[in-house]
Amino acid sequence: MAEREKLILGIESSCDETAAAIVAGGHRILSSVVASQVGTHRKYGGVVPELASREHLRQIVPVVREAFQQARMSFADVDAIAVTYGPGLVGALLVGMTYGKMLSLALGKPLIAVNHLEGHVHAVFLEAHLAGRRPNLPAVCLIVSGGHTVLYHVSPAGANGSNRFAYQRIGSTRDDAAGEAFDKVARMLAVGYPGGPVIDRLAAHGDPSAVRFGEPKMSGNVYDFSFSGIKTAVLYHLRRNPQMQPEIDARRQALARGERDADALLQLCSRATLDLIASFQRCVVDNLAWRTLAAGEKYGTHSVLVSGGVAANSELRSRFAAEAKRRGIDVFFPSRALSTDNAAMIAAAAYGKFAGGEHADAALNAEANLPLA
Repeated sequence: MAEREKLILGIESSCDETAAAIVAGGHRILSSVVASQVGTHRKYGGVVPELASREHLRQIVPVVREAFQQARMSFADVDAIAVTYGPGLVGALLVGMTYGKMLSLALGKPLIAVNHLEGHVHAVFLEAHLAGRRPNLPAVCLIVSGGHTVLYHVSPAGANGSNRFAYQRIGSTRDDAAGEAFDKVARMLAVGYPGGPVIDRLAAHGDPSAVRFGEPKMSGNVYDFSFSGIKTAVLYHLRRNPQMQPEIDARRQALARGERDADALLQLCSRATLDLIASFQRCVVDNLAWRTLAAGEKYGTHSVLVSGGVAANSELRSRFAAEAKRRGIDVFFPSRALSTDNAAMIAAAAYGKFAGGEHADAALNAEANLPLA
């Protein structure tokens, strides 16, 4: 009789999503539950750490229970508990970790510590498994989100199919993460929070070549990113065009009234605003695509992986797909649900560690700036 696939409960609470999932064999998602805090942080235009921790405390128990209910399992059925221990907000991380430790102790199950960034890499492989098309390794992987913009070389570590990878950091942002730049520009223009999704929707109605932004001028590593200058260029553009301020004020008042529908916001955006939004997005996407695909060519890889919340951006996906095809490189994305923070990717990343006996203990602590490589 075939051995039963090992079941891992993943818990993710690194920022503003409380998530739990059960994954079988490192690749088969039996349940995945995510409780978002967007409504809590929206009026502040960004994540407030203290509020995030409080929301995690409120959500962690019902989210984990729902994950078991979706999978039609009991707590005793899982073989291990996987928790994110960094990078992220310390208070938020501690909520998920503490609950995971408690479950591990109460159930007598191993505790597996997972790096959040490694989870995003495994999100690509989870999606690839569903599609029956696994990326060839080594590969270059871009992780791009509200908190991270980093580029890795990913190679196999262990036997084929062992679900273990080795990482080498190629480049990273020197200032703002790409998702952070989206949020800050959205706040300047008063188009809502989170900035990435709303800018993506509005950009489709603008001319991406209308406003020219200069390329970041940086010495040193050509694979590093910078988005602070692009954000500042948007600010200077608004200062040079004070006639745009009344519509910004009108949108801010609409948002304060709770009018957040994309179509309603679109009616409050002039052609100049839509062109600025489209041009900003094009500049960010160009920066991400050029450096990532150039790194893929330099390292001689045949696969490029793109993961993280910003990987859900429609222009980013289409640009990478077109450019990768032109260069003869395969590009892989997770689904939009697996691009943003989730616990299925944490459980998947834990599988190889669990199989290799790489267990954590009660001394495990949160690491806000935990590196992957």
